Amino acid sequence: MCDPLHGRTLAHHGGNVNQVPGAAAITVMDRPGRAAYVPDMTGDAQRDPSGWQPLKAPSLAEFEAIAAETFRTLPAHFRTRCEDVVIRVEEYATDEVLDTMQIASELDLMGLFQGIGLPFQSESTPAAMPNMVWLYRVPILLYWAEHDETLGAVISHVLIHEIGHHFGLSDDDIDAIERMADEPDQQGAREP
Repeated sequence: MCDPLHGRTLAHHGGNVNQVPGAAAITVMDRPGRAAYVPDMTGDAQRDPSGWQPLKAPSLAEFEAIAAETFRTLPAHFRTRCEDVVIRVEEYATDEVLDTMQIASELDLMGLFQGIGLPFQSESTPAAMPNMVWLYRVPILLYWAEHDETLGAVISHVLIHEIGHHFGLSDDDIDAIERMADEPDQQGAREP
């Protein structure tokens, strides 16, 4: 995977920590089935262990840029219906949100839709705050570190999931749509 934010190529290995090119896997004793990567210190190349130092997690601003790019790739008719949606990126959900949703850990919520979905809006309802989609940076980074997906793909998935709520879809509806998108129909074509 090429990390466009940092210009470094990072290879995934079975969902483990990102591997720096030229690094060798070592087993992490307290995490069975996981590997960490250390630079290969054998041979003529004598890799520098400080090679990890320039690698950093994307900032809030970089997350916002990835989310904005994902939004720009949505079909125009979806973007038009989302023009009043505000997309925000924060480190974590607030304690108030976690308490309201009865979520014990701030690491368990990667995104949130707040507002009134399009099918539930009416002109007789007084103007409210704009619909908002929240992306939570740290939980997304932790999910990414544990799965074999690109960070851009994880951010896109969470953003599109939350936009689905803007269109009035439930979590079950969104899960069903994702399953249909992943399974070809009997003729080999994808479901609409």
